[in-house]
Amino acid sequence: MEGESFQRKDQVQQCAGTDEFKEQLLFHLGNTEDLVILSVHSQDAGVQSFIIYIDSLIDHVRLEEIIEWSGEMKWLTNDQLMSSKIKFYEGSLSFHQLTQKLLDGEAFVLTPEKSDWKIKGIAIPREIARTIEEPKNEQVIRGPHYGMNESLSSNIYLLRQRLKSPHLVVRYYQIGRESHTKSALIYVENAANQMIVEEFIRRIESIDVDTAHSVGYLEEMLEDHCLSPFPQFLVTERPDRVTDNLSEGRIAFMIDGSPTALIGPASFFSFYQSPDDYNGRFIIGTFYRLLRLTSFIVALLLPAFYIAIISFHFEVIPETLTLPAKRAIEDIPYPPLFEAFVMEITIELIREATVRLPFPVGQTIGVVGGLVIGDAVVNAGFVSNIMVIVVALTAISSFVVPSVEMNATVRILRFPFMILATLFGFYGVTVGLTILLIHLIRLESLGVPYLTPIAPFHKSGLRDSLFRMPSWLQSTRPAGTLTMNKVRQGFSKRWQHAKKQ
Repeated sequence: MEGESFQRKDQVQQCAGTDEFKEQLLFHLGNTEDLVILSVHSQDAGVQSFIIYIDSLIDHVRLEEIIEWSGEMKWLTNDQLMSSKIKFYEGSLSFHQLTQKLLDGEAFVLTPEKSDWKIKGIAIPREIARTIEEPKNEQVIRGPHYGMNESLSSNIYLLRQRLKSPHLVVRYYQIGRESHTKSALIYVENAANQMIVEEFIRRIESIDVDTAHSVGYLEEMLEDHCLSPFPQFLVTERPDRVTDNLSEGRIAFMIDGSPTALIGPASFFSFYQSPDDYNGRFIIGTFYRLLRLTSFIVALLLPAFYIAIISFHFEVIPETLTLPAKRAIEDIPYPPLFEAFVMEITIELIREATVRLPFPVGQTIGVVGGLVIGDAVVNAGFVSNIMVIVVALTAISSFVVPSVEMNATVRILRFPFMILATLFGFYGVTVGLTILLIHLIRLESLGVPYLTPIAPFHKSGLRDSLFRMPSWLQSTRPAGTLTMNKVRQGFSKRWQHAKKQ
């Protein structure tokens, strides 16, 4: 919308006598054409004010109010401005500061005052945000069905609505030499370890990039071991998951323009926890958590075990299954490794196509493509039917993981294990597992061991890692957060003792 659309015959005119000022502003803004400088003249007071803003970044409804106030020279009081949800301030600014605030969606009113100008800045950014809805990749059966959006202020509002604690601390930072993206570090002061908070701040302040468009782009700059295939930060779009981790002593990091939050320090077992574990009974939660951990082993090793058995250790197959297994593979002209690679790559192609295509089409391609290709390769004699079963079980097991990042890690790691199984059989798989275990033991997230509470071992940490014990027994915060305030809650079953007495 052009600035001239706000002109009025008796108040708003094209600004005159400010060419030098406008040239300096344009120099700092790269000669952009959406910079608007309007002149507002008050006939009663005989004073001319100037309103400066970037047309594409401000809310034009609120701009009309500013023009009216300036023309009448009747500025509202601070309380009235705050009640109208318009943030303002007064003070002196350099051209660099003025430019940056204009790019943040602020408008400035310059009023002559003796030999100087009185400057009043008013934050009226145009707010375009997606509606709050449940994240499609983190759906739950029970619990809140809403997620974060691309507005940082909206996301912090959602967190404060769920965690109304005076100890909740929000620290703002600007990242990016060109983008100046607003980011926020969030933690609960009396729960988080201050040394970890300071380390996180040090890493944020050391980021030196032109633009910061997503937390995924910054994740590699913040994590301890960027060459590791394992994610070292929890990634979520659910505010309930963020607040639960904050109350446990972890730290969240978010940026404007991204609905995703990074949470650290994270452990291996935290990637296999789901909000549904805590929204139902502990027995059910423990069962499904153990099922997810079992799926990690199945997705990682099942193809490798099949290749090792067919290539080296045929004797481990039960005697009743020996002849059916032999008939299934004897006419296949390729080694098991080639079969597994073809089928795994096909599954990955179908998955990638399903993600990129529109939802109804992608769902159809996934089902039809899997059935047609699976049946065709078996009938053509390129792949055995046992291999199709193995690959299908592997794919299903990998999709059980609640975390998308850990899901991708498992899918990638099974390829090296298949190669080791082809070369050395079970011996190669054992060596691969040993190397993987050593890597996990050495891995850290913000200085905290990745396999906590198993290595190093913390008995109390088992209550909410491998198992999901009853909530009234989880009186301490997880050991992996290294919190100084370990007590999380009191004994909530005291009413049972009172009843017995």
